[in-house]
Amino acid sequence: MQTRLTTRQQRVLWATIRHYIATAEPVGSKALLEDYNLSTSSATIRNVMGVLEKAGLLYQPHTSAGRVPSDFGYRVYVDELITPSTLILRQAEQLLADRLDGDGWSLEAVLRGAAQVLATLSGYITLVTMPQATSTTIRHLQLLQVEPGQVIVIIVTDAYETQSMLVELPQQPDAPSDGSEEVIERELQILSNFLNHHLRGRSLGELATLDWEALDREFQQYTDFLKTLVSDLIRRSQPPTSNQILISGVAEVLRQPEFSQLNQVQTIIHLLEEEQDQLWPLIFEWPQDLDLDHLPKQRVRVRIGSENPLEPIQTCTLVSSTYHRGAVPVGSVGVLGPTRMAYEKVIALVEATADYLSDTLTQPA
Repeated sequence: MQTRLTTRQQRVLWATIRHYIATAEPVGSKALLEDYNLSTSSATIRNVMGVLEKAGLLYQPHTSAGRVPSDFGYRVYVDELITPSTLILRQAEQLLADRLDGDGWSLEAVLRGAAQVLATLSGYITLVTMPQATSTTIRHLQLLQVEPGQVIVIIVTDAYETQSMLVELPQQPDAPSDGSEEVIERELQILSNFLNHHLRGRSLGELATLDWEALDREFQQYTDFLKTLVSDLIRRSQPPTSNQILISGVAEVLRQPEFSQLNQVQTIIHLLEEEQDQLWPLIFEWPQDLDLDHLPKQRVRVRIGSENPLEPIQTCTLVSSTYHRGAVPVGSVGVLGPTRMAYEKVIALVEATADYLSDTLTQPA
């Protein structure tokens, strides 16, 4: 939403909101004159603040008090008067990379770790959705012999879900009588490599269209085994879908004066703990008819106060951004805090965290 403010009005609005974010106290013209280089008189600042109040950008909580930003004022501030801090974005990216191990940890551990780092840096509640999947694809597959003639198949999907199943190894009458276990283990490793080469990155639906004649020529003696294995993969594996939200930072946000009222905190905590199904669509809206060539350009979404449809958080701001697997959005990172929020900082932190998770999910196995 564009507003037609003069340069002076923009500067006064910017200074008023910055001062209120820093102090949580209604702002008067004297404070702006002393703390900001507005190059004008106190009377002029008062007049400008009066104009901004009539425009619905500021309001007076009490007749004798200074002014505080309205939701509309914050909206103009976010859309027109600030840019996210590039310095904070780079620092957050480095801190996430230093503290988290995307290679050695499970995906849930990485997501929880990212939520904790984001909560600490922002001082607010953080919300990270578990990744969604339009279709399950194979990330890694390993065959291990557990008993003579029995093999356990371990499959890791693109959603970092691990599945396993027991299958019968085909009889090989010409197998050597001595050292056969070693031979079988070596062949299973070769077969694992073969399967990873041909199946990694394929969706389960694609497995049904494999060219068995081509595979047969490459690995003839295991063709029946491969057919059985792939059939089991298609039958047993289901695309994982989870509406679970990982939450961190509730203790952090309780330090903010806006949450000094116990009943307000209780309604928010109830929403976070008991009504995640209502909160989930606000954080991550699954794209309908996804067009990878025309993804939304807006990287971070900011819902301010009354823009939130859920009553318990209509005094809050929700800042969120999607994280991706390749080009496809699969989950979201959010920060929930008071409308009196350090927007330049929080937007940069959310963007950095989403970028880190996207890189973690997209890196090759």
